[in-house]
Amino acid sequence: MFARVLHVLGVILWIGGVAMVTTVLLPTLARMQSATEAMVFFTQFRRRFAAQARFSTLFVGVTGFYMVYVLDAWQRFTQWQYWWMHAMVLIWLLFSVMLFVMEPRARRRQTAGSIQENVSAETFTKIRRKHLLLLILSLITIAGAVAGSHGWVIPGIES
Repeated sequence: MFARVLHVLGVILWIGGVAMVTTVLLPTLARMQSATEAMVFFTQFRRRFAAQARFSTLFVGVTGFYMVYVLDAWQRFTQWQYWWMHAMVLIWLLFSVMLFVMEPRARRRQTAGSIQENVSAETFTKIRRKHLLLLILSLITIAGAVAGSHGWVIPGIES
């Protein structure tokens, strides 16, 4: 099914970006001499990256909904053996709220002055922890979706 191919490509682009930010960018910024300069760089990076993240998240949502609709798989949301379906929707909702609601609101409130006043090394630790939690949950969800779509189920949870 072509929709599944597009869906997986969207997930790779989306969660791959989260992995890169979490494991490469944030640790590098946390080691910079000036936390303020690091936050200015991160803010500039985030503006550009947010467009790609929003597009891929929206794309994944559309292709996911399309597959559930075409396959008439709504009943899977009533069966716990398909826990990964619930997890996919939850992860998608978390990221969508962050990307489309929380991040734009924070950006509007943020000015150059507020960056300088509120930045410390702990700021990047907090950001990294949040990203790491979301990455771990995303990877568990991806692993569950791949395993579940190939017939792996948790024993005792079969419908």
